[in-house]
Amino acid sequence: MPKKASKKIAIIGGGAAGFFAALTLSELDAEAEVHLFEKRNQWLSKVKISGGGRCNVTHHCFDPKALSEKYPRGSKELRAAFHTWQPQDTIDWFAQRKIQLKAESDGRMFPTTDDSQTIIDCFLNQAQKSQIKLRKGLGIDGISLNPDGSFLLEINDEEKTSYQSVCLALGSLKSSPLERSIANLGHSLESLAPSLFAFNINDTRTFGLSGLSVPNAKVWLNSPKQSQTGPLLITHRGMSGPAILKLSAWEARTLQAQNYHFDFSINWLAHIPKTSIEDTFEKHRIENGKRTLKNTLLFDLPRRLWESLLVYAKISPETTWSQLSKKSSEALVKELTEGLYKAQGKTTNKDEFVTCGGVKRQEINFKRMESKFVPNLYFAGECIDLDGITGGFNFQAAWTTGRIAGMAMAE
Repeated sequence: MPKKASKKIAIIGGGAAGFFAALTLSELDAEAEVHLFEKRNQWLSKVKISGGGRCNVTHHCFDPKALSEKYPRGSKELRAAFHTWQPQDTIDWFAQRKIQLKAESDGRMFPTTDDSQTIIDCFLNQAQKSQIKLRKGLGIDGISLNPDGSFLLEINDEEKTSYQSVCLALGSLKSSPLERSIANLGHSLESLAPSLFAFNINDTRTFGLSGLSVPNAKVWLNSPKQSQTGPLLITHRGMSGPAILKLSAWEARTLQAQNYHFDFSINWLAHIPKTSIEDTFEKHRIENGKRTLKNTLLFDLPRRLWESLLVYAKISPETTWSQLSKKSSEALVKELTEGLYKAQGKTTNKDEFVTCGGVKRQEINFKRMESKFVPNLYFAGECIDLDGITGGFNFQAAWTTGRIAGMAMAE
């Protein structure tokens, strides 16, 4: 039986933030008529592919301060917002709907099914129960204010409908037809820049090493004091993995300004002090002088990477430890702890990418996710100038901002 509507609300964007805003609103105001718009023909497309199809729902970090430090843009605002809705709340919300999440060793959290469809099905089932009107394949071409303060939506050039409230949960605003409408409503945008991308390199040190990874590397641009650490993966195009992706997030605007041609440094052994590496070399000179460097695998480095770094440091892999000169030893230590590489572009998964930039945070009241200029206009998710590093943090920002927007619209 159709419900009698107390108010009519449009949520634009059928991704994580949009769905969570819609579900929250319907949960708290059962009489609201909620229309959820998605211009694509697929709901929750980023949820579908996240984490290799497993969906990295959130991160096992329950302290708002520590959590907020994972966001290159939006840290201050989200720190307060996480006091309203944080990962434990997300875990509990799914648990109440019989979806269990598990934490992996690095803190990332996934459904125990290891299948993103579990999350999608949960949202779609909840939307159906709440009688949310799911309007897929319908883009919004324009938003304007009616004289009474309500919003007039232009839907695919075919329909014009008024709504008391609107929540923009568009994801990236790249090429969005609503940029002009947002400006006309008084808001301004921070310029957009890709975040979370791999580095393209053409370097002899990585030739033939595609698929190799190290568990704990450190990477930086100009100063190791501003480095990022984590697993690093060598790909057929260059380098990826959490360490690289985190650096791309924190330095997103710097790298864009350099047109993605830049130098960066790698410490392949971030967990081992430089002095310990030097001591290990000296110990092998004394105890294993006749052994070749090629046949001495140190620090759990992949064999092929170790041999490649030896060659680059101009050391024959057949060199024995007793033959290793001080100059060669210093060159090898330098290569292991601060090797310099040149990036010549980036590689971004076109569906899974994250964008920094969007609606300026200072124009939004984060206690309600409401515009400071236009009553009953709300924002959630990536269309705001906020973004997190890899690890479930961007989805948590979507759940948090969507939840707060939904709560405010239900009042």
